[in-house]
Amino acid sequence: MAAVDPATKVPGALEVSNIDFKRGDGGAGKLILRFSGDGATPDLRKDGSDVIVDIGNASLPPNLQKPLNVTDFATPVRQIDAQGNGKGARLVLSTSGPYESLAYQTGRDYIVEVVPRASSQARGAVQAAVAAGQTAPAKAFTGAPVSFNFQDVPVRTVLQFIAEESKLNLVASDTVQGNITVRLINVPWDQALEIVMRAKGLDKRREGNVIWVAPQAEIAKSEQDRENARIELENREDLQTEYIRINYHNAVDIYKALTEAKGIGSSGGGQGNNNDSGFLSPRGRLVADGRTNTLMVSDIPKKIDAMKRLIHEIDRPVDQVLIEARIVIATDTFARELGARFGVAGTKQYGSNRGVTSGTLENNTSIINDGVHQIPSGLNVDLGLENPAGSIAYTLLGANFSIDLELQAMQREERGEVISNPRILTSNQREAVIRQGQEVGYVTLTGVGTGGGQALPNVQFKDVLLELKVTPTITNDNRVFLSLNVKKDEVVGTLDTSIGDVPQIAKREVSTAALVEDGQTVVVGGVYEFKDTNSVTKVPFLGDIPFLGNLFRTKGRNKEKAELLIFVTPKVLRVAQRDNF
Repeated sequence: MAAVDPATKVPGALEVSNIDFKRGDGGAGKLILRFSGDGATPDLRKDGSDVIVDIGNASLPPNLQKPLNVTDFATPVRQIDAQGNGKGARLVLSTSGPYESLAYQTGRDYIVEVVPRASSQARGAVQAAVAAGQTAPAKAFTGAPVSFNFQDVPVRTVLQFIAEESKLNLVASDTVQGNITVRLINVPWDQALEIVMRAKGLDKRREGNVIWVAPQAEIAKSEQDRENARIELENREDLQTEYIRINYHNAVDIYKALTEAKGIGSSGGGQGNNNDSGFLSPRGRLVADGRTNTLMVSDIPKKIDAMKRLIHEIDRPVDQVLIEARIVIATDTFARELGARFGVAGTKQYGSNRGVTSGTLENNTSIINDGVHQIPSGLNVDLGLENPAGSIAYTLLGANFSIDLELQAMQREERGEVISNPRILTSNQREAVIRQGQEVGYVTLTGVGTGGGQALPNVQFKDVLLELKVTPTITNDNRVFLSLNVKKDEVVGTLDTSIGDVPQIAKREVSTAALVEDGQTVVVGGVYEFKDTNSVTKVPFLGDIPFLGNLFRTKGRNKEKAELLIFVTPKVLRVAQRDNF
């Protein structure tokens, strides 16, 4: 321990040179007092919700005698009041909520930690986890509380006291030396041990109920020497060779993955000195044979066993996914038309002249020549329907005239539904495609014949397909991510050209990605079309006459609805592994 100037131990000669506050691990508030010299004797006590630090032999400079608001640090400490007290000083830490306080001194620093108190239920959960062999959360101390106050005592004495309280065997290295000043109140013994080791630059290793404490450098050197000895023993051990048959994977791919783990890749089976891969010892070798789908491993037995376990984890059967798609095309058509046609034909003699009335000049000639008058060639107004559903006609004949009248009406309703249901089974993360359809041919002109002749006809074909293309990915939470493309083509007619008929193709396609629950059906796309058409065909002026105008016009109404829906349902098929390992 460094020599201390006696003048610094005279009461009143010491002073607090700095006050600092920090947030520690687990939301703890950490007050750090730094003294101008050695020999300070602070005293920590609780007074209700306050933590009070009295320093009888160190004064507080006027510039530090002020309150500090530390609420923003989100610790149990809300405010620190620093006050002078004669030749000494007092610091009052105002707190809120349950807490535990501890203090320790290292060198000229005096550290007070105010830690939020975990509930008894949380502490019991941590102790249960430790008893079950699980990893406890970081900085979770579960030892029995201890309290002690040491002033400048050997650190080995403090370690002995902690060993007695913990009922554990503690071995301190001969290099553990020096004195320490520490004051701890109601602190778990394992936390107290951590604090002492941190203050003196020590570290520990535990085996069973024995704890070895030594300087950090000494422990690091010991572990390095042990590792060197282990490597030396492995270098002297005889090598063995194992042949590992790959069942569900590709041996060359596994070889590449293992050898490229540290960027030293090699290609092709039959090559394999990958000493630096980290999976084998420096003398180990790995060879892949693509023909028999086998890996050959040559190394010490421990490394071979580790390699077999690793390959066993990699060489697993891949789960499969059954994807079912339903493409529904629903159509609804409604049409209504009402029309009329009528004609008036007759003759009248005006002296030596004769007047003839009919629908056409040709029909007038027929009447003049005493020909047969044919309906509808003689109609004056023809607004009838092409395909009437019903009609009614009336004809009035006289000596020199005829009147024809016909009313026609039509109403048509059509409903249709086309359902396509492609299904496909594929492995996880493997693209699958299913197609069904036909090739539709059409004629094109390609090039010019020899000698400047006409262009040569050529027959080409266009695919008209129902296609499902999908790549599934099974997530860890048992859902399926789908990257899919659905296509539904259909020939709806032909277009007449000078060189032949060209097919008209209706294309329906959706390309998307979706996250779907296993076995859930979702709509990944849809199109809704609605068309409402009203038409009127009429004779100008006459068709606008009220009531009577109905004989000179045809009304029509046409409604068309079409809806396209695409449903997708993925189902995960788990594949069990047959253990031959």
